[in-house]
Amino acid sequence: MKIALAQLNPTVGDFARNVAKILATAERAAALGAELVVFPELAVSGYPPQDLIEDDNFLDRAEAALQQVAAATANAGMPAILCGNVRRSEIRPGKRARNVAALCFDGAVKFVQTKMLLPFYDVFDEQRYFQPATTQSLCAFGDEVLAITICEDAWNDKGFWPDRLYENDPVERLMNCSLPDGRKPTVMLNLSASPYWEGKQSVRRRMIGAVARRHGVPAAMVGQVGGNDSLIFDGASFAVDDQGETVLAAKSFEEDLVLFDTRNLSAGTAPALPQDGVEAAWNALVLGVRDYVRKCGFSKVLLGLSGGIDSAVVAAIAVDALGAENVLGIGMPSEFSSTGSVEDARALATNLGIRFEVIAIRETVDMMARALQPLFAGTPFGLAEENMQARIRGTLLMSVSNKFGHLVLTTGNKSEMSVGYCTLYGDMVGALAVIGDVWKTRVYELARYANREREVIPQDTITKPPSAELRPDQKDTDSLPPYEVLDPILQAYVERYESAEQIAESLGVDLERVDHLLRLVERSEYKRQQAAPVLKVTAKSFGTGRRFPLAARAR
Repeated sequence: MKIALAQLNPTVGDFARNVAKILATAERAAALGAELVVFPELAVSGYPPQDLIEDDNFLDRAEAALQQVAAATANAGMPAILCGNVRRSEIRPGKRARNVAALCFDGAVKFVQTKMLLPFYDVFDEQRYFQPATTQSLCAFGDEVLAITICEDAWNDKGFWPDRLYENDPVERLMNCSLPDGRKPTVMLNLSASPYWEGKQSVRRRMIGAVARRHGVPAAMVGQVGGNDSLIFDGASFAVDDQGETVLAAKSFEEDLVLFDTRNLSAGTAPALPQDGVEAAWNALVLGVRDYVRKCGFSKVLLGLSGGIDSAVVAAIAVDALGAENVLGIGMPSEFSSTGSVEDARALATNLGIRFEVIAIRETVDMMARALQPLFAGTPFGLAEENMQARIRGTLLMSVSNKFGHLVLTTGNKSEMSVGYCTLYGDMVGALAVIGDVWKTRVYELARYANREREVIPQDTITKPPSAELRPDQKDTDSLPPYEVLDPILQAYVERYESAEQIAESLGVDLERVDHLLRLVERSEYKRQQAAPVLKVTAKSFGTGRRFPLAARAR
């Protein structure tokens, strides 16, 4: 059987457009000879729908959309469609909805498989919404016997995972089943909406390969692609033979349609190597920005250009995502801004081809200082005065945003957000934290990637010591260790939850220094919970996937 893997970029709740995209893709697959087209998890409704599932109208529209897809399969030449969607659950007591894979052909929904394993860790909270399956069945279609699974259902193989989260293994249960005529599964299909983070593509391939080898059947995973809020989906759909060898792979970070033949698995397109490292991070961030802006109904963005490396990288990503004509850079120098920083920002804007405006803030800072002088009298210049500058800049950016309808991109990195080296209502204002899940050391790698073909980010921006320029001759190292020292400490704590003692021993860093930095992380939680959504590109990002109380003394 010729099976097409169709990785699409749906928009949550946009049923009309999602259905149109599904049907148009199915017609393209038919022209290529596909007999069955497999779409991602919740392709009809979009993933993740979150509390929209609590809305009866949303569930009604989801069902109507699925019936529209099913009806179209009655058309001459239209292949069968296997797609994911939300469906009402009739089980009481129980949750309102199910996460299902629906097989449609001959104008009707012929088979429905309900997801059994509902993830509840990191960014996932499916147990909040969905009623899990208690049983699952095989499905005969043509000459094949399909073992249909939905994302997490394939992530519990005891031969692959040393520590499993669930007792049940849906794949194993399906592989041990047979149809009434005695036939066993001949292919495993997994409909997925698996968010990207660095290294995950390799994990998926090894995991599905292990499943195929263990059970002796070919397998395929079709993934969603696109950005939905903080989550970025890379697609990277693929198929493996019964020995777990990859025989077909789709593109990463873009929609794609690929075909494999279960009767001749070696005849597929040469498998693309999964993206990883800096290139993948760049493409993920570009996709995340593009879809966040587009799906929120906007087309243009603006950001503050300080002449520093963070804002330079964000600007370059935004141009890749939206085009230079849709990006506005604003320089806002104060008395502490160096001439070089302003010129670096201007050179960056020229290299990128974006509009650049300068709004000097010195007079505004002086006016605010005079207004506060009676209250601040007798106190030295300090953090309040430094942050005043950042907050004036934030106010100006939001004012321009309100006037012209541009979304504001924040430019803070993960290192700064970790230790609170950022200003609430200042440099943290905006609609999207583009590099909020990118460590400062990785920011430099992204800058070099941006310059891989020509100088986009001025070399001075990359080589000069990082500084917030909020007081005379300020350097980041006045307050923090060098980022080469800081980032491994923060990564161990934020992403792996290692203790201060473990970090000090493994990295050979003074325990007192480590303890001080971890306390900064803990004390800054209130800032992060007021931050803009962060595009997730690591295994543990700030936001819904990392939840800590504000009022706590845990250490």
